[in-house]
Amino acid sequence: MNTLSDFLITKKWPAEHPDRLQLYSLPTPNGIKVSAMLEETGLAYEPHKVDFGTNDQTSPEFLSLNPNNKIPAIIDPNGPGGKPLALWESGAILIYLAEKTGKFLPAEPGEKYKAIQWVMWQMGGLGPMTGQLGFFHKFAGKNFEDRRPFERYRDEVKRLLKVLDAQLDGREFIMGNDYTIADITSWPWARNINGFYEAAEVVGYHDFKNVVRWVDTCLARPASQKAINIPARD
Repeated sequence: MNTLSDFLITKKWPAEHPDRLQLYSLPTPNGIKVSAMLEETGLAYEPHKVDFGTNDQTSPEFLSLNPNNKIPAIIDPNGPGGKPLALWESGAILIYLAEKTGKFLPAEPGEKYKAIQWVMWQMGGLGPMTGQLGFFHKFAGKNFEDRRPFERYRDEVKRLLKVLDAQLDGREFIMGNDYTIADITSWPWARNINGFYEAAEVVGYHDFKNVVRWVDTCLARPASQKAINIPARD
């Protein structure tokens, strides 16, 4: 595909600014990651709301971009070699945007891969485990008589918070003094524990002092404040 209009998804979500990066998302933790990164980098982009209430994520147009029917997804009309690039999976998008802009990823190879390992840690651990905790604590799973699933995810989230808290001990951010995609990928999920999932008490969130301080620091950034409402839910 050589132009933005070649992508089927643009039939459902037309681009008002086809020269800008197109974001298809919702302000959930995974969506907020990419919105925050875009706001931090200053890249010009156009957000489109993928409404779960009307199952936009399972529409043929969205599936043509992301067959995994999850947000976020992007199309960069100015991708590698000047050709459009369609991309999904929030971690992959963060790495791509960091390399595209030369921001929020250490230049030194060793430190770069250490930052990426924390992105992978979130993608494989903190995100999915916290999501399962939310289901079994706040949503339909809370009515299950068998408490073992809830206890499993509760304990794993507590373990992951302990890992994160130890990494942040003596550091302002996960990688040290610099804010990177290692932070951007994780703070929206940690924020959800104390926010949307209402699970702070069950995992002892406030006992992890370094995590609490770090989330507050990340959330106070102007880009973060904007990102938590992009795309607007109406």
